[in-house]
Amino acid sequence: MSTSESGASVPPGDRATPDALLHARTGTEVAPEDVVLAAGRDVTPENLEWARRKIEAEGAAALDKLLP
Repeated sequence: MSTSESGASVPPGDRATPDALLHARTGTEVAPEDVVLAAGRDVTPENLEWARRKIEAEGAAALDKLLP
């Protein structure tokens, strides 16, 4: 069966992730812990302070910029 036939499955690596699944924020407040984790950093007092400053400067976009 060729991949052009209807009903053919597409390998998981060849499909795009729907946009709704790429964003974790649901309209709630952005927590410094969320920004730290989205940046791939460890949750430490220093990184939490960095995240607080980033949220203060950028608002909720601080998290959105880190997510795909």
